[in-house]
Amino acid sequence: MLTVEKIGGTSMSQFKDVFTNIIKGKRSPEEYHNRIFVVSAYNNVTNWLLEHKKTGEPGVYVQFLENKDYSMALDNLCQRLVLINKSFEDIGLNQEEAKEFIEYRVKQAKIMLYSLSKVLASGYVNNEDICLAAREILASIGEAHSAWNSVNILNNNGITARFIDLCGFNDSLPLTIDERIAKAFEGINFDKILCVATGYTKGTEGIMRAFDRGYTEVTFSKVAVQVKADEAVIHKEYHLSSADPGIVGVDKAVPVGRTNFVIADQLADIGMEAIHPKAAKPLELAGINIRIKNTFDPEHPGTLITKEYISPEAKVEIVSGTPKVLAIEIHDPMMVGEVGFDLRIMTHFAKYGVSYILKSTNANSITMVIWDNIKSKELIADLKLHFYQVCVVPVSIVCAMGTNIAMPGFLYRASKALYEKGINIESFGQSLRQVNMQFVINRESYEDAVIALNDALCIQV
Repeated sequence: MLTVEKIGGTSMSQFKDVFTNIIKGKRSPEEYHNRIFVVSAYNNVTNWLLEHKKTGEPGVYVQFLENKDYSMALDNLCQRLVLINKSFEDIGLNQEEAKEFIEYRVKQAKIMLYSLSKVLASGYVNNEDICLAAREILASIGEAHSAWNSVNILNNNGITARFIDLCGFNDSLPLTIDERIAKAFEGINFDKILCVATGYTKGTEGIMRAFDRGYTEVTFSKVAVQVKADEAVIHKEYHLSSADPGIVGVDKAVPVGRTNFVIADQLADIGMEAIHPKAAKPLELAGINIRIKNTFDPEHPGTLITKEYISPEAKVEIVSGTPKVLAIEIHDPMMVGEVGFDLRIMTHFAKYGVSYILKSTNANSITMVIWDNIKSKELIADLKLHFYQVCVVPVSIVCAMGTNIAMPGFLYRASKALYEKGINIESFGQSLRQVNMQFVINRESYEDAVIALNDALCIQV
């Protein structure tokens, strides 16, 4: 059975646990192979290289954009990466070899960035493309660092492993992402060797152009499809659970066990990605199931995501959501019966590249829930210039999802649970497919709502 397995940054930073729980486990030495690991950079490394994903704190990439001393910034980063290496000395990482590798890779990046900066200064090219190229070069350093280290540790522990470098630093071949992956894995006997691949893949189309920070999962997905994996496994620091353990408590966060790709899409829509939706689709179309496992609970089978699964019993599988959204209500007395009014609204959404999570309507109002970010602020200012009345309210959205909830009773139980907590439902959405009940509530009630819905719908008494 050939598996392709993704390991996230937080888990990679605790590689001793990865080595013990995931790679070795209870396997005999002959069972270590037939596995391909696609790895993320160590925790925070991509933030240092680009910018902090949550706070926006600038990294080396911003130094490059602002024409500051990115070379010194890379030197400082390299020192931090060498310091990370020291934390793996006790599990077999050769410190001298690891230092030599990352210093050379950073040196290569400097040469490339210097060339890009000169081209950028010429004024003859599209600045956006040059900046994106710099972003790609920098991002790839983190995955090359963690993947190379992992292979070094495995080989030093008697496990035959190969470094699959998809970053393209050592060639100038104009390959697409798919072509590079196909070339890298060509002729490998997976029965005899364990492969560790970089989560970043260089391609002529630019993997970050379409996926930005979701590129590791895209590489993982494309590798699995290329090698015709029997299963794609994602190792996380937690189980895919009925609700966030940090909110409802570990004892009430029930591992989901089984669900389908439709529910995975619902999670992605509210930012709680089991897997990036653009990475999930190729796997779904290829008939490759996804398994979400907990790095620190290796004996648990995890949650299996398949195309056809529907729960044999009616139940809500996951309660999730976010408090980081806005409800935009557009009201106009002249809206009644006017064909295409919502189309007018959507042209403004398209202009700013904003999509909505939920949409509800009545005779003269349309409410849409969107992410609260910079784009939303620009959109709202534009909408206020073009429509009669635009009301914006900071809210939360809480969703109750399941593969088998299309029957009487679930909406009643969910509404009752919120009512008993004193939480008003500001808006509501559910499609005919009935896999996701979406409740818009005030921001302050978000955690209480998650607890209430998890207790009422997911906890089996």
